Amino acid sequence: MTQNRVEQTRIDQLTSTYGPDEAPRLPMDFGDYLSLLWRLDKHADQPAKVKYYRQCALSLAEGLGLKGRSVFRLVEVTPPGQLYKQLPNAPYRGTSHLIDAHDRKAAITQLTELRADVLKIGTYQDRWPVSWPGSGIIETELRERVFAVLFTALQGQFSSFGRLLLVVDIVLADLLLGIQPLKEVKIHQLIAEYHYPNPSDSRVRWEYYSGE
Repeated sequence: MTQNRVEQTRIDQLTSTYGPDEAPRLPMDFGDYLSLLWRLDKHADQPAKVKYYRQCALSLAEGLGLKGRSVFRLVEVTPPGQLYKQLPNAPYRGTSHLIDAHDRKAAITQLTELRADVLKIGTYQDRWPVSWPGSGIIETELRERVFAVLFTALQGQFSSFGRLLLVVDIVLADLLLGIQPLKEVKIHQLIAEYHYPNPSDSRVRWEYYSGE
């Protein structure tokens, strides 16, 4: 695959549902973990999906060697819907670098907000199913222009915009973990060794879709 194609495949995975019908094809890394946390927040009001995404996140974190780190404990103690808000507090938990924790918190806050915005745009088809931005505009011509930008022009440009995820994830990994090089792990290893939900398992599929 060309470099652009590899990047696009990676972006597609980071913005995917990670559900049984959209299981990761590429090896998973810390960026996938951050996307799973976002999914946990997004589906905070759906217990079946919360259970699924929490298990995905904990399994991946263990596979990446993050068990015991603050970003691992975050999933254990933080209610879904609050994970991205709490990520910036990670520098204050279990770290020896408190001297610059305030600055790192500020940077993490901005980067997690940016990352969340990119994911929202990348999944806007199911993010705004009823009321899309601009739907309250009374003037027909202006409303249709906004619609065209959001759902036509923006869609065509997202492949370039989505590359922000690749850069943001590198910086967030450094701020939150401070380890290089970062590990990656394939889904079949996660399933076999770390109890990652098997997308081929009928019970996993049934439980995931039971709340819909």
